[in-house]
Amino acid sequence: MKRKDILTPIGIGLGATMILIGIYFNSGFGGISTFIQISSIVVVVGGLIGALLINFSVQELKMFRKVMKEAFHSQNYNLRELIQLFIQLSEKARREGLLALESEMDEVDDPFIKKGVYLAIDGIEPEVINEIMNAEIAAMEERHHKGRNVVEKAGEYAPAWGMIGTLIGLVLMLNNLESPETIGPSMAIALLTTFYGMVLANLVFIPIAGKLYSRTEQEVFMKQIIVEGVIGVQSGQNPKILEEKLSAFLSTEELKLNETEEEEELIGETVNET
Repeated sequence: MKRKDILTPIGIGLGATMILIGIYFNSGFGGISTFIQISSIVVVVGGLIGALLINFSVQELKMFRKVMKEAFHSQNYNLRELIQLFIQLSEKARREGLLALESEMDEVDDPFIKKGVYLAIDGIEPEVINEIMNAEIAAMEERHHKGRNVVEKAGEYAPAWGMIGTLIGLVLMLNNLESPETIGPSMAIALLTTFYGMVLANLVFIPIAGKLYSRTEQEVFMKQIIVEGVIGVQSGQNPKILEEKLSAFLSTEELKLNETEEEEELIGETVNET
């Protein structure tokens, strides 16, 4: 289930706030207006868009907006619940056969789990199921890479266009050296384009690309657990053995939490029997 990821807007907001505080303590509120230069913004943003148009196809650029929105949402994964699901499916399959699992799929939302279980119900060999599901994982990684690549390139191009804007400003400044009083303000304006490019790259594009990469790794990890679970169910593995196998994917903290819950359940059952 997807939910809003508040860390992304908080991080961007915090970074922007620190920049404004730095400006304020050095020059007061009046200094903030000094950092607003429309011509510098046009050079950086316009140049960045132009570079992306050259680098990518229309289909790839359409993914940019969708990918950026993904950075503000997160997928809620629960490894222990996922493992428990496959233990239940394994117990039912050993008790009633694989065909009995079809009714269980009505309560499962994840299409990847459904696909794997239906392949198992159809009697597909474990090796073939593994190949099919891993091919889907590889295709997903490639799709994510293409979308993330636009953001990564934006992070590369933004500082470069900031430097180009600075060079333009420096050339114009050097052509007006007969007025020494204009050199300082002209230099400040020239440097603003580099400032804009660096902020866009290091506060927005590169961090978001990094978050998207982590999300892909997390999703791949979850799908690998699903593949192992489906194959375990299809091959009729003992539920306890399957649980031990899938628990290898849990972190130390999750394992401790799992053991604590099992102990609490055992104590509860003992009390009830008493």
